[in-house]
Parts: sequence; C-alpha cells; structure tokens
Amino acid sequence: MPRPVEDRQIQPRAAALERGPASTRVSRRNFVLGAAAGLSALAVATPWPARAAGAARAVADSGARVIAETRLTPTMLDLTVDSPALAATAMVRLLHPADWTPGSARTWPVLYLLHGAGDDYTSWTRSTDVATFTRGAEMLVVMPSGGRDGFYSDWFNRGAGGPPAWETFHLTELRQILERGYGAGTVRSIAGLSMGGLGAMSYAGRHPGMFAAAAAYSGVVHTTYQAARGTSLIQGVLVKDGYDPTALWGDPNLNANVWAAHNPYDLAPNLTGIPLYLACGNGTPGVLDPPGTPPDLFIEPLCAEMNTAFARRLREVGATVTADFYGPGTHNWPWWQRSLHQSLPLLTRPLRLGG
Repeated sequence: MPRPVEDRQIQPRAAALERGPASTRVSRRNFVLGAAAGLSALAVATPWPARAAGAARAVADSGARVIAETRLTPTMLDLTVDSPALAATAMVRLLHPADWTPGSARTWPVLYLLHGAGDDYTSWTRSTDVATFTRGAEMLVVMPSGGRDGFYSDWFNRGAGGPPAWETFHLTELRQILERGYGAGTVRSIAGLSMGGLGAMSYAGRHPGMFAAAAAYSGVVHTTYQAARGTSLIQGVLVKDGYDPTALWGDPNLNANVWAAHNPYDLAPNLTGIPLYLACGNGTPGVLDPPGTPPDLFIEPLCAEMNTAFARRLREVGATVTADFYGPGTHNWPWWQRSLHQSLPLLTRPLRLGG
C-alpha cells in the first residue's frame, strides 16, 4: 500500500516534516488554530561529528539516532532523528536547563508536550510562552514531531503495521535516545492539545507507570463518542489531508478493538493512580479570543462533550482528575497557553524538581 502523504514528506532532511510557512499551515488546518509568533534567534546546525562525546551513545535499540543538532538559543535545541519506526527522519525540540550537559551522569525529569493535527514540533514555542514560562525549571521539555495527522499511534495499515509508527518512535526510540545521550531521567509527565491531548492520555493509558501525570487541552479524548460523531471527526481529518482513513486504526466497526485500544475513554481504568488534568471550552468566543473571532460550531463543542464524558468515566473508575471546563473559549492557542500555565503545577509536582 502506498505510504500516506505525510510519510512521503518525512525525508532525510532536517526540516522535511515542517515544509511551508507557519501562516500557510495555520490557514489550512481546522484542528489547530493559532498565529505564528516566530523565533528571533540565529540557528546554528551542528553535524554529528561535532557533538558531545556522551551524546554519541544516544542510539536506540532499533538503530534510531540523532543525525543533526540545531542550537536555537542557549536553552533550546532541535534534534533531527533518523527513525526506523518512521522509515524517515523526524524533528524534536528540547528546552533544557542552563546547566544541562548532554552525556553527563546527571539526569533530569522530563515533560513531554504534544502538538495538534496539522501542526508540528515548533508549535509550542511558536504559539505559547513555554520557553520563558518554564525557564529555570530543572527539567527537560520535549516537543517531538507527531506527524501532520499521526494521532500518536503505530498505524494499523490494514493489519500490516509498519511505518508510520509514531508511538514506537516517541516512547521507545526517542525515549532511549534522550536517556542515553541527553540526560533524560525516568520520571516523566505528558500533556498535549487537541490531537496531542489524545496522545497524552492514550500514551499514559497504554503504558501505565511510564508517566507520573497527564493533561489534555481541548483533547480528542473519546474517539468513538456517540459512534459516528467521534469516528467521523478522526477520519474526516485524515481524508482532508490525503490519507486513507482506515490506515490509522482500521474500520471503526470491523476493527473496533483497535480503535478501543487507542481511545482514552476506553483506557480510563489504566489511568488511575496518577493526577490527570482536562481543560476545554465550549466554542463560544471568550475573553482570550481575539476580537472578531467567530464561534467554533464544531471542533471545540464536540471536544467539550468528549471531555465531559471522559471526566465522568475517569471518576467512575476512581481516577484523580481535575477538570477545567471553562465555558466560553474556542479551539485556539490562548486557551491552551492558559491551560498549560494552570496545569503545570499538577504536571511537575510528581517530577520533584530541584533548584
């Protein structure tokens, strides 16, 4: 079967996942809405031979490895990873403490931030103040590529598996690379917006014990909500961007078990024992939306219903969940920045940050 459009784009060049200006990406996407803030720093690419000696050990069991580094600021570093799981390269952005030294014996706890559909690994630093807001925190903030519409999954591909295997890339290849060469410890939290909210809750539910806390902002947290309402949202996004809608998790009816295995709602029993955070608006423009923002009549209202059902299910199974269903608010970056600010204590408390 031909590889999906996005996967053919992930060729071995540092920026292959992120073609096109930010303004073009924003205008095309329906899932993730935001304005590009840009990055006013001189990027200096560092080829493999010039890297720290300790980082040379940063090779995953699969052979995945970093083939280039790009220094953006004194505490921001981009990695280009050659990934067998993706059969391509992918980008990862790191925020690190000022005293961070790759390859040293010291380790730091990790916060993963996952982006939404139609966006990329630059989105969190482009559209929020995460770089300044977390400055001084003794942790690594990891913002990996998740594909235009990768949905944080190893794709089913009609039962054949194979690339793109985003879950394997993130939780095996990238994790091993960061732990072996970039000072990542084994205590982690995870958060994401929209599609990334699905990823955060799905990863935490599919891998109990891997994450100490999880948060979803306007997350797609019930992929089979009211049957076709949920599944058509996922498949509609895939079709819009040129993918086979059954390549991700198969047919919603014939492969219902595969859908359930990646659905945060169905994974709720696995999410007990860690603090969880859910945030969502209702689609009506609120105080953080720019003047003239039209009502969101589809994405955010549906996410609000999904999150309400998910929070109810989490409480039924005894999970600890903080729900901020703040009413007016669209599917937009000001709200996700607000949610990051409000949930960061919950996400970082289990990390026991020093300094």
